Amino acid sequence: MAPGNFTRVTEFILTGVSDRPELQIPLFFVFLVIYGLTVAGNLSIITLTSVDSRLQTPMYYFLRHLAMINFGNSTVIAPKMLINFLAKKKTTFYYECATQLGVFLVFIVAEVFLLAVIAYDRYVAICNPLLYMVVVSRQICFLLVSLTYLYSFSTAVVASSSVFTVSYCSSNVINHFFCDIVPLLALSCSDTYFPETVVFISAATNLVFSIVIVVTSYFNIVLSILRIRSSEGRKKAFSTCASHMMAVTVFYGTMLFMYVQPQINHSMDTDKLASVFYTVVIPMLNPMIYSLRNKEVKAALKRFLKNSCYSKSI
Repeated sequence: MAPGNFTRVTEFILTGVSDRPELQIPLFFVFLVIYGLTVAGNLSIITLTSVDSRLQTPMYYFLRHLAMINFGNSTVIAPKMLINFLAKKKTTFYYECATQLGVFLVFIVAEVFLLAVIAYDRYVAICNPLLYMVVVSRQICFLLVSLTYLYSFSTAVVASSSVFTVSYCSSNVINHFFCDIVPLLALSCSDTYFPETVVFISAATNLVFSIVIVVTSYFNIVLSILRIRSSEGRKKAFSTCASHMMAVTVFYGTMLFMYVQPQINHSMDTDKLASVFYTVVIPMLNPMIYSLRNKEVKAALKRFLKNSCYSKSI
């Protein structure tokens, strides 16, 4: 067919989480609650680690940025998803779709590397406690977070640009609830070898590099904890990194499920399920994991609520 016979796509139609009409309203309320908890939880972590003087340590500095990333990642996806549950025509404009994909990639890549940074922070705190404030100084913390954002932004620009350099013609129905790479490239009417290669190399490099740092850090942490003679000391050391280990396991488990599953069993339905988990559910779980398992955060929340009530009574 001649190129002139193609109609260039100016908007996409999202199929959503489910195409069953009877599930749209129930799913709307389920994800509304999830997004509400995500916003409340992450904004609470951001506020507490910003205003409480006892939470001005490197660990909580990284935790604050993780909460910012989780809030941003969820906000890029959830509001549009909620609107589409109620809309008859689930459309998104071409440049709106490109923007959503780019911003989503910024946050997801930043989360991958920030989790590795937090693992390194826990490794230094447990394995080299006397050098902790030197190795993880304020300047180092700022540098690590800045490099994380800079790299994630650069990666997002390259990956999203490569996805939108291909042609999208007559087919515009994205089998997903947001503009993700795989369902977008499936609609292209031109050769997708280049963007697929770029995305594969980027995703593989990011995941492998981050996982190596995390596994190496926690391997040394476990060895260090096992050398502690007292059971109370081992329990205290483990408790300082247990919440992060839980968050890391959930996040990387989901990401590996998407990339390691056999191609013969691969389907967009499983991709949707995994995507729901790491774009909507995990950003809700992270604040709960950290706050419920962290005495310092719970104590900071009590102080914050007490001071707020006291200031209102004056």
